[in-house]
Amino acid sequence: MFGIHKAALALIVAIITTSPALAGDKVVVELFTSQGCSSCPPADALMGKLAERDELIVLSLPVDYWDFLGWQDTLADPANSQRQRDYARNRGDSHVYTPQVVIGGLDHAVGSSLKQIEDKIAAAREEQEQHSVDIAVAEQGGTIIVNIEGDQPDAAEDATIWLVLYRSAIPVKIGRGENTGNTITYYNVVTEMTPIGMWHGTPARFELPKSELTRGESDGCAVLVQGRDTGPILAAAHVSTW
Repeated sequence: MFGIHKAALALIVAIITTSPALAGDKVVVELFTSQGCSSCPPADALMGKLAERDELIVLSLPVDYWDFLGWQDTLADPANSQRQRDYARNRGDSHVYTPQVVIGGLDHAVGSSLKQIEDKIAAAREEQEQHSVDIAVAEQGGTIIVNIEGDQPDAAEDATIWLVLYRSAIPVKIGRGENTGNTITYYNVVTEMTPIGMWHGTPARFELPKSELTRGESDGCAVLVQGRDTGPILAAAHVSTW
């Protein structure tokens, strides 16, 4: 999943001096979930409701470390498990579990607890507002243009620009394990997460073919500006190309 497609490697990165971009003020909520986890269905359903909120970018990242229990998760990717472990390492704790949400790349909460999630969203929004990082995404012909501006926080150093493709809803009937016989719908399931460049704190322009956003079965896309080594998410925006 975390691979770089050949066409993405051809993207153009240029320094620009345009007027300020539109704020990428959406808070990213990442759910680490598993089809083999009996505690996860309420969290999966909650993500469906949160995904309806314009101020949030909700992503589901199914993990593979519960597959040994008897049911191989049909959506899991080892890269998701690694991303979750990277977050725990950066926080300095060992809290890797399902269902777990990570909000704004900063803190975590139980994925089925709306109260905990709302509190963390408020804290992440406060932190994000201090960064003053703006994103504008536009389509021009067959090209997607991403403009990023703002002050680079000292702690973040170089930030990674992630292109995230996802499927908005995937119903899965579970054949074995703790959720045997249940059909569970997973929302905004990440199908590909590709680094398309680095942001160094100065105005920058990224261009890539629209075809990069519409291949496969993905029907949604987002751009994240994330601090080095799976750090805080400084800004995020949806990309509408469908």
